[in-house]
Amino acid sequence: MKLSGTFAFAAALGAAALTVAVPASAETTWLMASGYPEENFHTKNIRMFIDEVAEASGGELTIDLQPNDSLIKLDSIKRAVQSGQIPIGEIRLGVYGNEDPMYILAGVPFIASTYEAAWELKDAQKPYFDKIFDEAGMKVLFYSPWPGQGFYTKFPVESPADFEGVKIRIYSTSTQEMAERLGFQATILPFAEVPQAFSTGLIEALFTSPQTGIDVQAWDNTSNYMDVGALYSKNAVIVSKAAFEALPAEVQEAVLAAAETAEKRGWEMSEAVHEEQKGILAENGMTVTDAPESIVTKMTEVGGEMLKAWKETASEDALAAVTPYFQAKGLE
Repeated sequence: MKLSGTFAFAAALGAAALTVAVPASAETTWLMASGYPEENFHTKNIRMFIDEVAEASGGELTIDLQPNDSLIKLDSIKRAVQSGQIPIGEIRLGVYGNEDPMYILAGVPFIASTYEAAWELKDAQKPYFDKIFDEAGMKVLFYSPWPGQGFYTKFPVESPADFEGVKIRIYSTSTQEMAERLGFQATILPFAEVPQAFSTGLIEALFTSPQTGIDVQAWDNTSNYMDVGALYSKNAVIVSKAAFEALPAEVQEAVLAAAETAEKRGWEMSEAVHEEQKGILAENGMTVTDAPESIVTKMTEVGGEMLKAWKETASEDALAAVTPYFQAKGLE
């Protein structure tokens, strides 16, 4: 018998909660939520992670992925894992800046503007994130970066003055602050709400990656993509500690090994798809350019202002975690 959408959802969450509450046994199934479509490289990487977990565990652990906001909305997934509604999910870290400034550090422009620097920043942040997730009853399995970011507009951008008063969609408190310092009127929205926001006039531009531009078919509402790089924000796959610790030791090891592989692959996939995806934007009629020097200069200046403000709000433990990175990069 086919359940209705409401009852199917409730049943699914109930099954997931049982997975968290009782010790794992043979052929455990975890229900997993993510916010992105199947074509997104993050989702593709998670699918490979799931296959590797199933193979390495000899079928003892199966992960049932529900992507594209189909089970739980992306920005509600962290709470769902923490509360035991589901045992595992994918989150975007930049959403949680109001909980702790560390979540938005990677969103400060030009403090980690290459994949190599972004990996180093991730390693510096990891012990701090491990601690705060552990205290909240969760565990981070792996991190994956978004490609470098850029501006989607309805007009060519020639200088920072072109940003003044433009209504833009951004995705975190740090990118909101950046956009406002650049002169935009900024609104935080989940990516799934972008098309409707364009149609109602709520936004006229985007700051996001080529991947998200493709996911929302940005060419329907904008004509220009200006690549600035600037920052590499991160997603993370998190798991309930209760669910993880209920697994047999050998299955835990299989999950961790698959997660280590998925993290390296996610970074490689992000870098590999970046140029390809800019080509897809061009194929769909968009004018794709690199940012002029005046934009880079202004955004670097804004990044310095934001980093100063970040240091004033971060805890002593957060500062201690990332100060060696700042020192190595001359960001003191």
